[in-house]
Amino acid sequence: MQHDQQGQGQAEGAEGREGHQGAEGAEGVEGAAGRRRRPRTRRLLIGGGLALALAAGGGVAAYGFGLFSDVGDPTSFGKTQEKTAATADIGPPGVSMPTGPAAAFVRTSRLPDGTQIARTTLTGKKSGFTGDVWVWVPKEYDEPRYAKSAFPVLISLPGGRGYPTNYWGTGPGLGLQQAVIDGVKGGTSLPFILVMPVINADTTYHYDGSDIPGEPKMGTWMADDVPDFTKANFRTSTSRDGWAFMGSSSGGFGAFKHVLKYPDRFKAVIASGTDFVPDSPLWKGNTRAMDENNPEKLAEKLIKAGGPDVYINFQIGTEEGGRERAEQFMEEYGTGPVHTRLQVIEDGQHNGRSYVRGMREGSLEWISKVMRAPTPDPAVG
Repeated sequence: MQHDQQGQGQAEGAEGREGHQGAEGAEGVEGAAGRRRRPRTRRLLIGGGLALALAAGGGVAAYGFGLFSDVGDPTSFGKTQEKTAATADIGPPGVSMPTGPAAAFVRTSRLPDGTQIARTTLTGKKSGFTGDVWVWVPKEYDEPRYAKSAFPVLISLPGGRGYPTNYWGTGPGLGLQQAVIDGVKGGTSLPFILVMPVINADTTYHYDGSDIPGEPKMGTWMADDVPDFTKANFRTSTSRDGWAFMGSSSGGFGAFKHVLKYPDRFKAVIASGTDFVPDSPLWKGNTRAMDENNPEKLAEKLIKAGGPDVYINFQIGTEEGGRERAEQFMEEYGTGPVHTRLQVIEDGQHNGRSYVRGMREGSLEWISKVMRAPTPDPAVG
């Protein structure tokens, strides 16, 4: 891909550095490979000034001073328990309760509101691929009024190498999680669960988010295994109204392509700085397989079939290329069931911070309007 081959340094530099900036502490504690956690001794040394700050600021102050750090500890989300199909809770219509088995998460970051990002290693039952997945869950997920409610899922894909880390998940430095938090407070965003898997099988090649013949099945990993993992651990929607993608650069292509390829599973996507056709060197001229993963071909097929409706939001910064290509796609394929929108980011560059700004400026509100919101229980205060 253009962004992965010619711009890989830019993606892993401008986006990757920003993503890792907020995660250096977590990555350092867990080790470069993210597999080990060094022993820690907890100590609480509170001086007069700090004690005053704690008294005035409470938990936020404690977070700011780095006290009570639990990064690297095993953790879980909500009240998810390991269940079998026979004992799994049955939720209201449209709600899929966690089926288990519960994943083994390790906390990698804390946000000021107390929410956490955690990582687990997933071996996909359908793809056979093993890779890491990061998850962030909004605080609303644990509120009693939503105990039987589904939450919308935003599968968030990085650009660049996309392996062995996902820069949206390695830390909150790019601001994706905070954008959702602020959007919920301001009434412009749904409280999305962010699921952030790796997108490639190694650091040598890009796989176009696809099952390239003879290669690791990265398409099956993202379209099947990652959603199945999410359903096993969280309260999710039984319909596509609760499932969406977002991604940048090569991750934008994978996100964009999956919504068009599986419109019965996924409803919407925010695709930032994306490419529009598969071009991994691993295809080796396999035209038929490439066409099955080509957004243009998939859009043609969906338009001919007459649906279901999908919603595509492109984000392009004024300081990067690609706007003409996005507008061309919108003109040629933005018809019938294919609904398209362009978020132009003034002074935006090909990096994660610019794309999060675009989400704050309109894209997050747009996708929230087409997805299903959690439903509070009126009997719970």
